[in-house]
Amino acid sequence: MNSDQRFFDFLKERIGLDVTSVGPAIIERAVRQRSVASQAQTADEYWRTLQGSGDEQQALIEAVIVPETWFFRYPESFATLAKLATQRLADINHLRALRILSLPCSTGEEPYSIAMALLDAGLKPHQFKVEGMDVSPLSVEKARCALYGKNSFRGQDIAFRDRYFTAENDGYRLSGRVLEQVRVQVGNLLDPVLLANEPPYDFVFCRNLLIYFDLPTQKQVFEVLKHLTHVDGVLFIGPAEGSLLGRLGMRSIGIPQSFAFSRQNTVTPEPLPTFAATPMPIPLPVPQPVRHAVTPATRRPFASVARAAPTVKAENTDAGALLATIATLANEGKSAEARAACERYLRSHEPVAQVFYWLGLLSDVAGNALEAQGFYRKALYLEPQHPDALMHLAALLQSQGDTVGARRLQDRAARSERAAESERKR
Repeated sequence: MNSDQRFFDFLKERIGLDVTSVGPAIIERAVRQRSVASQAQTADEYWRTLQGSGDEQQALIEAVIVPETWFFRYPESFATLAKLATQRLADINHLRALRILSLPCSTGEEPYSIAMALLDAGLKPHQFKVEGMDVSPLSVEKARCALYGKNSFRGQDIAFRDRYFTAENDGYRLSGRVLEQVRVQVGNLLDPVLLANEPPYDFVFCRNLLIYFDLPTQKQVFEVLKHLTHVDGVLFIGPAEGSLLGRLGMRSIGIPQSFAFSRQNTVTPEPLPTFAATPMPIPLPVPQPVRHAVTPATRRPFASVARAAPTVKAENTDAGALLATIATLANEGKSAEARAACERYLRSHEPVAQVFYWLGLLSDVAGNALEAQGFYRKALYLEPQHPDALMHLAALLQSQGDTVGARRLQDRAARSERAAESERKR
């Protein structure tokens, strides 16, 4: 047995992580890091250390998890929550406080954003409570500390920082009136007794988690999420997860970019995709030409599908040079070399959307639709409006017969393009 497979299996068992969702290079790098930290000389030695230490098991999980989050990420979700919460209170005649759950809550930016959004909407402290949960004790501890650096404040509208934070050294301390609304704790969504004795939640945020699981685990987690969400409640998910929820019997509430879903009791869930390439007879119109990535080809140039990577901010010149090399190799049709360069990047640098986009494109051209879809979704997790990943994933869903999912992604790409065009004209 390949020694690395033991670590893949360990992470799958403990946190449900599907190695294909992130690529083996990220896990291998984490194992190397922890081997050095624990002074293990071989993979076998580190495996024995891992098996004998609960702290080391958690340390490996921490090394694999990349908590990429910030306040008010996907702002339309929070605006939608504010409107729905006001309506929900009226529906229940203000007889109890609203219950909102955020999992995984990472370092706290999401549950605290929920609380700030509801306070800004005029809700009183006694009208809602927010719970956050994450598998990482380190992340939960950071959330409880509630001291944040500049990286947690992104986007053009950060006026909330003046309302709810005070400057402290090089960071910003969250206001006590927000902290009082939120409770964070350690918990694993794969735990069969998770929140078993708790009443259901009016609103559940579970974003960018399902994309890390294989299909059986996705279905298992979805059943847990359904159990946690009130029958009249709303589930907020990540941008790349809507198609899956639609096929599992949920329906979008219809507010663009809210990524919010509710129960669909009257409709039988659609069958899950088989990922067989069955092109539709009439292609959907798209706001820009769809690149022909789903058609297998051999060593054809990528010039018609590749674009420079101005949106990728390389951490250093080595990363930037390697990204340029990947683009050059792919454009020259050197698929194997381009894929190897992508793996080198992931072994030595923090993951970026453009690398996963290239891996998706390379898999696309090789005719591996399932693998390509996983890479595109990973790219969209890291950069939700990545235009090429949106359009290529839309093309894949279209070829699999998921017209609704394809249309949703195409609309997102069109909105992104319009926003970019508007910005260029300023």
